[in-house]
Amino acid sequence: MGKKAGELHINAKKFGGLAKPCMKDMMTYLGCLSLNHNSDDKCIRQRQLLDTCMDSQSGKKRKPWGTLNYHLQRLNRGRK
Repeated sequence: MGKKAGELHINAKKFGGLAKPCMKDMMTYLGCLSLNHNSDDKCIRQRQLLDTCMDSQSGKKRKPWGTLNYHLQRLNRGRK
């Protein structure tokens, strides 16, 4: 079940950081929580910003295409 010699393969973990639009808001919220000893009452503004960002992203449903390596192998089959 290993890789065959000569096949195309891309490490998908390198592309994991491309689509994380709410990461900045998440980090500011978690930083506020850690500074205030997990007191959510003092981090209301950061929580609202995070909720707004997450709500704006939830409407963007994307049809999954499958893995990148699957498509590379599929395209490579046509070249042989």
